[in-house]
Amino acid sequence: MADLTPTPDRPGLHVSKPSPNTPATGSAVCHCGASATATGDSQVKALVEGYAANHGPAHGDGGGRR
Repeated sequence: MADLTPTPDRPGLHVSKPSPNTPATGSAVCHCGASATATGDSQVKALVEGYAANHGPAHGDGGGRR
């Protein structure tokens, strides 16, 4: 499987939860330069909500995918 972790060259959001008994992990990188990581279900949920509200899609197509 390819590495899906976002980078400045490939901005985005990646969330992983391999099984119901393990905590979720997440990472986000925005084309504006912001980045964040989270561990734990509630923290990852907050990361996703914050990224969706303030980065990625919230920036429209200003920088979009390359």
